[in-house]
Amino acid sequence: MTSPLHSFPITVYYEDTDMGGIVYHANYLKYIERARSAWVRDKGIDQNAMRDRDGLIFAVRRVEADYLGPARLDDRLTVETRAVAGTGARLVIEQSVLRGTDVIFTAQVTIACLTLAGKPVKLPAPLRTTG
Repeated sequence: MTSPLHSFPITVYYEDTDMGGIVYHANYLKYIERARSAWVRDKGIDQNAMRDRDGLIFAVRRVEADYLGPARLDDRLTVETRAVAGTGARLVIEQSVLRGTDVIFTAQVTIACLTLAGKPVKLPAPLRTTG
């Protein structure tokens, strides 16, 4: 299973940087989270409704990340997201942060669909069928 590529723009602001003017490492995780949320929304899934109506949420189970180069203040970045594998309740997503054509960060993220009590359940149909 490999899904179509989803692109999400990010601009680096002063608050994103450390004293050296380089994006603080934890902010890359925020960037890819925003991109995953947009990707899920673009698939027609309203996470608030999913929680309130169905009692289901997504949770990150695993993240493997590689920092390949720095981003700096005012850089225009793109986060690319695509699903690469899945089981009933889990989905493996590859994400890359690019500055232009340069890949500066990559991550493989496994998400799970859970009840509010933490029990694994099947992923919503739009994620099972198209990734």
